[in-house]
Amino acid sequence: MHHSTHRVLASAAALAASILVLVGCAPASNAPVTLTLVTHDSFALSEGTLDQFTQATGIRVQVQAAGDAGELVNKLVLTKDSPLGDVVYGIDNTFASRAASGGVLEPYVSADVTDAEGQYLLPAGSGGEYLTPIDSGDVCVNVDHEWFAQAGIPEPKTLNDLIDPTYQGLLVVEAANSSSPGLAFLLATIAAYGDTGWQGYWASLVANGVKIDASWSDAYEVDFSGPSSSGDRPLVVSYASSPPFEVPEGGTVAPTGALLDTCFRQTEYAGVIAGTAHPVEAKELVDFLHSTTVQNDIPDNMYVFPVNPDAVLPEAWAKFAERATNPYNLDPARIDANREKWIAEWAAIATP
Repeated sequence: MHHSTHRVLASAAALAASILVLVGCAPASNAPVTLTLVTHDSFALSEGTLDQFTQATGIRVQVQAAGDAGELVNKLVLTKDSPLGDVVYGIDNTFASRAASGGVLEPYVSADVTDAEGQYLLPAGSGGEYLTPIDSGDVCVNVDHEWFAQAGIPEPKTLNDLIDPTYQGLLVVEAANSSSPGLAFLLATIAAYGDTGWQGYWASLVANGVKIDASWSDAYEVDFSGPSSSGDRPLVVSYASSPPFEVPEGGTVAPTGALLDTCFRQTEYAGVIAGTAHPVEAKELVDFLHSTTVQNDIPDNMYVFPVNPDAVLPEAWAKFAERATNPYNLDPARIDANREKWIAEWAAIATP
């Protein structure tokens, strides 16, 4: 072998070594980051929406569902030392305090949140420092207008009406211990009747033949008498935003409606999970969930209202979706302090 060939090989090896050194020293941020977005089971966006975030930032997003809102928070608390992901979406105001006090979130609220969203912001100590509002829905009793018109019975309007014998056997609700709207409806009754009155109210509901299902889909899609269901009960606990989905294409009248005096306002939040290896990118994803790109996409996919005042509602929503002007609310810290006790008391009455 010629000396010159030796030199060429040696310099090629040195060059390769220096490239390796350079690669080794390159900042890690050049590698594409993949974030895990931990959500509840009802999370849904149009195909391609999360891709827009990747196109804009180079950050990939992987979605991991973890049960309903309650289960989601429990799992975050249980896996605190080995976090499930980087960002969480779907903690609501009924479980926010638990997440905040459980030390599972990094302090971060999107700087894009404006004063117009004040009604959705949580108090400090109950999640206010950790959670950015994303969407909101009123859990209310829904009514099948056609059923009542045919039966010649006036529709109920208030929680009190539901225990009137006129409406015996007509209401189906979800269980407070297994369903997020079920828990929200229980909280509406606690807000309405107080710490010492709600138990008697529920005893009256049971006496009046309320049916209690495990899930929203059982109640709304099986037992409710509305157009998209097969049941015979014309009253169901659902959302004030459910009626637009019952309007036939091109229809001008909603066949169902929401009883706006029975509503509990539920707001869902996103936050950065404590212990994420990618805190900067995680904050960008929280900002993106609050952006109009996602907010405009929420109503038709998750059937709730976007909180961003710049979001545009779909046409059917603008026409048929209603919001309660004075929904029931409870302080998140009070919910947190009493949730398990209330659910146990409720179960003793509702499922004797």
